[in-house]
Amino acid sequence: MTMDAHTPPPTAVASFPCPGCGGSMQFDTESQALKCQYCGGERTIEHLMEEPREHPFAEEEDSAELLDWGTEQQSVRCESCGGESLIPLRQTATQCAFCGSPKVLPQGEARSGIRPESVIPFHVSLDGAAELFRKWKGKRWFVPNAFKKQNISSKLNGIYIPYWTYDTSTYSVYSAEVGIYHYRTETRTRVVNGKSETYTEQVRYTVWHWTKGDYDRAFDDILIPASGYYDKDLLRKLGDFDLGRLTGYKPEYLSGFIAERYSVSKSQGWTYAQAEADDQIRDDVRRQIGGDEIRNLNIRTNYGDITYKHLLLPVWNATYSYRSKSYRYMVNGQTGTVSGRVPRSPWKITFFVLACLAAAIGALWIYGNSQTP
Repeated sequence: MTMDAHTPPPTAVASFPCPGCGGSMQFDTESQALKCQYCGGERTIEHLMEEPREHPFAEEEDSAELLDWGTEQQSVRCESCGGESLIPLRQTATQCAFCGSPKVLPQGEARSGIRPESVIPFHVSLDGAAELFRKWKGKRWFVPNAFKKQNISSKLNGIYIPYWTYDTSTYSVYSAEVGIYHYRTETRTRVVNGKSETYTEQVRYTVWHWTKGDYDRAFDDILIPASGYYDKDLLRKLGDFDLGRLTGYKPEYLSGFIAERYSVSKSQGWTYAQAEADDQIRDDVRRQIGGDEIRNLNIRTNYGDITYKHLLLPVWNATYSYRSKSYRYMVNGQTGTVSGRVPRSPWKITFFVLACLAAAIGALWIYGNSQTP
């Protein structure tokens, strides 16, 4: 598979000059340090040993501490997909990191926004991401054989995608009708070989009763994507990040990569997080109630001690073309999980459907013969 390396354009300003030769240093996935692109010199990144700090949800967002990214940034926007990202000041962007379009326009200095509290640095290299995609596409079932064998040319961009996490304590009260299954023996008649015969059968019925109670639960790190420019299904499949490996934000981690500006606000993110928490509370309450069936379930939940973090999580993103059609894939920059869209083979899909139909018809024929006296 051929891949274009993601290297900064000649006009890029070196935010982290090499102490040896003065060249531009970028974050290196293998050494987890800054590495000079010219002489190979390395410089370690001072890791903050303190835990990433949670911010009260009601905290004002205009404090200098919350807005300081630690490096000068400019905003660029794609005319085709609307994607907006942050790159070093005066660096030239020639291609959209989201859709691959060349229609990228500078928007000037970046608008104020909450800076990341924490980050997971890239651990998968560009070449490693390309190899993971090659193996992944080779295991797809319904893709054309030619696609499996072909070297797919694409441009991988390393992007830090913004996420919110939310912590909260909850207290819920609920009421519901609970159904319990009971069985009684009933006598029935049927005709077998032209003769009537009597038999007994266990018949199920449900007894309903009302119940009520309360339930409390604390939620930690409800993870919500703050990106609005990606296929949500692809992004959700990359969600196996190990948040236990979070480290405090340092601008050095962004050197050589792109940081997407969040397009889902802190308040919007909390709305999505609350919906996820509501779903989990509903499942938990149903398990606590027990019974065989539940109906008219009503839950009222109070949320308290709400805190948030703004994170940047590493993703390799690429678009590629196959037979004049564009597709996208992504690679988790920490775990190596691959998620993507691939071309489909109509012949393989048709053969699979026919095989399933044949198996179903065969099963029905065997079942029918087994019921014949």
